[in-house]
Amino acid sequence: MTTARAAADPIESWRSLSATHAAVHAALDAELRREHGLSAVEFEVLECIAACGDKVRMQELSGGVHLTQSTCSRVVARLEEEGLARRATCDNDRRGIFATVTEAGRERLAEATPSYRRVITEKLSG
Repeated sequence: MTTARAAADPIESWRSLSATHAAVHAALDAELRREHGLSAVEFEVLECIAACGDKVRMQELSGGVHLTQSTCSRVVARLEEEGLARRATCDNDRRGIFATVTEAGRERLAEATPSYRRVITEKLSG
């Protein structure tokens, strides 16, 4: 289907967008795993925590990275096992859990960010 026709048909536009997202995500995942030992989702979780001032409520984090709370919790648990993130209860609301980035997490994020940007630029330019 041509680009003009896809733009005129919202279903085709959605399919095109979805296919592009899948291709970019797969390329990101492969590159980040190979070069930095992170999945694309792990990178995006670290990036979101860091963008929130190195501390964010888990509920807000899951919304920011478009994951269910359960999936987000599992990702943060993996990052915690690797020493890249930590979870802590909120001081004024014991039910609330915060995710924070460790120094090792900030370093890994800084190392991986150029690869992340490069892959996205290459795939969307191509």
